[in-house]
Amino acid sequence: MQRTITRVLLVLFGLVEVPTGLWPLITPTGFYQDFPGIRTGWVSMDGPFNEHLLRDFGGLNLALAATLIGAAVIGTTAVARLASVAALLFSVPHFAYHLGHVSHFEAIDQVLIIALTGLTVLVPLVLLAIPGRRVSTPVTP
Repeated sequence: MQRTITRVLLVLFGLVEVPTGLWPLITPTGFYQDFPGIRTGWVSMDGPFNEHLLRDFGGLNLALAATLIGAAVIGTTAVARLASVAALLFSVPHFAYHLGHVSHFEAIDQVLIIALTGLTVLVPLVLLAIPGRRVSTPVTP
């Protein structure tokens, strides 16, 4: 069982990340121009192609990889489901973006982009559908 302080810190850290994660999904331009909201331009100051956003994307992909691999190592259904939900929270908006932004690619690339990003949604859904392992209780006479 986790200590209370661990749980409190995890919840607080998670709650801080919620608006930072939702803002660019709801209004990407607003996030780009106005983050962090108290001072403007922290993201846009780096320009439209910038190392900061690419490093954030890479870091978040590595964090997701650690979560998914960690779930496999830990081996509990609850952790596997949590990792699958985390994967969906990343993959669904990413897939949705690509569904509407492939017309400038060659046909084969369009198919590959949609298929590969679609798999990142399908696999966690399959993982969530797999029933947990039943723990049998010993029968007492």
